[in-house]
Amino acid sequence: MHTLWKGSISFGLVNVPIKMHAATESQEFHFNYLHKTCHNRVHYLKTCPHCDIEVKPEEIVKGYEYEKDQYVILDEQDLAEIERPMSQSIDILNFIDLKEIDPIYFQKSYYLSPEETAQKAYRLLSQAMIETGKVAIARFTMRSKQYLACLRAYEEGLVLETMYYPDEIRQFDVNLAKVISTDTEIALARQLIESLAVPFEPDRYRDELREQVKEMIERKIAGETYKVTAAPEPGKVVDLMEALRSSLAATEHEKGKLEPSPAEAAESVDSEGKEPSTLTPRKRKTKRAKGA
Repeated sequence: MHTLWKGSISFGLVNVPIKMHAATESQEFHFNYLHKTCHNRVHYLKTCPHCDIEVKPEEIVKGYEYEKDQYVILDEQDLAEIERPMSQSIDILNFIDLKEIDPIYFQKSYYLSPEETAQKAYRLLSQAMIETGKVAIARFTMRSKQYLACLRAYEEGLVLETMYYPDEIRQFDVNLAKVISTDTEIALARQLIESLAVPFEPDRYRDELREQVKEMIERKIAGETYKVTAAPEPGKVVDLMEALRSSLAATEHEKGKLEPSPAEAAESVDSEGKEPSTLTPRKRKTKRAKGA
């Protein structure tokens, strides 16, 4: 894996040299902008409207606008001077329970791997966090930005989640004080939730839109046409109770297609006590009909 950052994990007097690697990657399609007439790529030039010239990368500096059209210039040396004292360490501040952190704070995941000389200390930290059920709140600096982070045990090692600071979380402005749900509505909503509840299995979920884009691209490369199947029109929700009942009925109907009913399961056990057949209800019914 490509190393994005090198430093160490520091907690108490313990120092664990590590390397940081991206834990996730985007699978979305990236398109280039082309000139419609000749299908050549369009180039974007950085220009200065005041000087009316193209600006080269080495001529660009960073400026902060503190008033309208008034900038203070910060060069790379200025930022490096601030960053240097704190740029080589992931400093653990506290250990807490993961359930205390709302997911809204999480940004991006990174794997942390140990340097060869630090494998024992790395494993010790990971194992101690597993046994205590704690995660670490830490702070580190990368690319001129100081991050708040959550450090936690993951499989055989450690993963770091960068986090938003509290002042980066926008206020959630919604007022539902005058909205009251009836006991029946709540009971139906709970029943619907419970009917859709399953253990989390990541492989269950797919990016269907990306799969369709991929198929479209492959067909266009092959000179074929691709027609998108029209999505069914959503039904009009006239009454909340009716919508809940209809959703629950639809969910139970879908489950019935996948799972045999108790009566069907009982019928599939023969007189010798054999295990139920692995045939689907439709195939089982057909088999009985042939034997009749």
